[in-house]
Amino acid sequence: MKFLCLVYSEEDKLHSLPDSPEDAECQAYADGIAGSGRMLAAEALEPVHTATTVRVRGGEITMTDGPFAETKEQLAGFYLVDARDLDEAIRIAVGIPAARVGSVEVRPVRELQS
Repeated sequence: MKFLCLVYSEEDKLHSLPDSPEDAECQAYADGIAGSGRMLAAEALEPVHTATTVRVRGGEITMTDGPFAETKEQLAGFYLVDARDLDEAIRIAVGIPAARVGSVEVRPVRELQS
């Protein structure tokens, strides 16, 4: 079963707190998950100010610089994993280094109906 682990953190604190992970630690963790055969994809994201939010309403397209909503924590990256169940996905999420200074939302991937 596929799960998306969404990594959230306060951008201005992500790399400045005593428990903040270094990129090398994050890469090593991702490599470990990949080595287990559970990793489907993982990426860190550029800062939230580089985002563009797109909406289509009644055929009209609007674009806004920045994220969809103002929040304390911003989406910093993700891991797409293949886990037996939610418990295994949570065990994977607990090991994500950024969880020490932010949070990780674990969500099952829904298969689209054809």
